[in-house]
Amino acid sequence: MTYEAFVETAERLWDEIPAEYKRGLHGLHVLEQLKPDPDEPELLRLGEYYDPGYPSVLGGFEGIGRHIALFYGSFAALAAEDPSFDWEGEIWETLLHELRHHLESLAWRDDLVQEDMENLRRYRESR
Repeated sequence: MTYEAFVETAERLWDEIPAEYKRGLHGLHVLEQLKPDPDEPELLRLGEYYDPGYPSVLGGFEGIGRHIALFYGSFAALAAEDPSFDWEGEIWETLLHELRHHLESLAWRDDLVQEDMENLRRYRESR
C-alpha cells in the first residue's frame, strides 16, 4: 500500500468512528516514518496517543492538545515480512487501540497502559 492510499484508508476509518468518542482529540496524524520502540528497537510502534498529561503548577501543558499518530513506515515494514498483511484491519485495530488510550485518559484511567506494559514484560521474558 502506498503512503497516499494509507492516508486515505486511515482517514476513511477515522471518519467511521462516532464523534463522541473523539471528544477532546485535536487530530489524527498519519506520519510516513518508521517508529521503533525507544526501549526495544526491534519492536515497531504502529501508533501512539499523545496526551499532554497532568497540568503543571505553571500551566505547562496548555494548548498542546491530545493527538493520535499512525506510523506508515512501521506498517510497511511489517507488511514487507508478511504477504497476507491486512492493512485495513491493522489500521483499524491501531486506531481503536490509540482511541482507547484517549478515552481512558479522559477518565483518569491507565488500564490499557498497564496491559501494554504487561505485554512488553512478557515479550522481554520470552527473549
